Amino acid sequence: MDLLNTLVDKGLRRELPTREEALAVLATSDDDLLDVVAAAGKVRRQWFGRRVKLNYLVNLKSGLCPEDCSYCSQRLGSKAEILKYTWLKPDEASRAAAAGVAGGAKRVCLVASGRGPTDRDVDRVAQTIAAVKEQNEGVEVCACLGLLSDGQAERLRGAGADAYNHNLNTSEATYADITKTHTYADRVDTVQKAHAAGLSACSGLIAGMGERDEDLVDVVFSLRELDPDSVPVNFLIPFEGTPLAKEWNLTPQRCLRILAMVRFVCPDVEVRIAGGREVHLRSMQPLALHLANSIFLGDYLTSEGQAGKADLDMIADAGFEIEGTGQVTLPEHRADAAGCGSHAAPGGGCGSHGESGGCGSHEEGGGCGPCGSAESGPAESGPAQSEPVAAGAAGEARTDLVAVRRRGAGTDLAPNA
Repeated sequence: MDLLNTLVDKGLRRELPTREEALAVLATSDDDLLDVVAAAGKVRRQWFGRRVKLNYLVNLKSGLCPEDCSYCSQRLGSKAEILKYTWLKPDEASRAAAAGVAGGAKRVCLVASGRGPTDRDVDRVAQTIAAVKEQNEGVEVCACLGLLSDGQAERLRGAGADAYNHNLNTSEATYADITKTHTYADRVDTVQKAHAAGLSACSGLIAGMGERDEDLVDVVFSLRELDPDSVPVNFLIPFEGTPLAKEWNLTPQRCLRILAMVRFVCPDVEVRIAGGREVHLRSMQPLALHLANSIFLGDYLTSEGQAGKADLDMIADAGFEIEGTGQVTLPEHRADAAGCGSHAAPGGGCGSHGESGGCGSHEEGGGCGPCGSAESGPAESGPAQSEPVAAGAAGEARTDLVAVRRRGAGTDLAPNA
């Protein structure tokens, strides 16, 4: 297929596809799906080999968020029966993180629900970062606390944070349909604050909220321009008790096409399969490893993932290997520009670190869009998808696959890692 050959060539050169080419990936048929995966897989292997980076979420503060993000089980007015608790103590968070590191996680993501941290919250998280790093040598720490005020990103970096997550989630044109209490521009501002402070920026999207193909392409192109080092791709988990509980718009095939499109647009960044992979990719999760080079291990913020051991077995069975703490995640040209766990300066777009040319969390809404998992999605009534789907596939609710987290942080039960 000429389209795929063109996209592979551009991906290997870190060139930006056209919007028309990105849309064409989403419009490919199921008959062409394996060709799409194989093509995007060539780009993934060029920049990341067969390594898979494991990340582990620790929900520092669950529920009771004042923001109204429609996709979030922790949102204002949510009736989802999730765990609700206030801040974990640093030693509690460190013990939770240690379980993930023992399971093979290289990065720990510290997430807290809320609009954004107070200065006191930043102090509290700084103590937690210190505790996690003291107990787990070589671990990366990503903070996800919501919208940042001036100076807070610098304080987090000074405390030892390596990265900061804040997802764009959807296109600028449709953002007001999913959230009224803050704006798309607020989110962009926080990602830019992380960049400017020298933190490695992590920002991604949520698919399955009723958006059009054009919206998915728009948000991924916006991410490329923002130039994060990692892009988590979340698939909406429609939690009962949230406005998007009835939004079941994804098939495994569509999820794979979305991941392939993200890889072609952002060829040399860490593409992470985040919340909802078990619900929507299901038995096709191993194929997604040919597109993404990073996953979350075990559970998410308020929902349970598949067993940590099952994640490790899946990676091994698919012929991939776990990325070790001594290995650098990013390709050399990006790592040189970003530094170890930091980002030198914005610009260039994903795939153009070190070049003068080229233009280009989240789980349930905790931390105003944290890393790792979407649990319910945008628009109260979003626009229809432009891609037709197979009868009996999309639209079929799989509530049996949605499990509220009842173990790990905030409970007396052992975590899943």
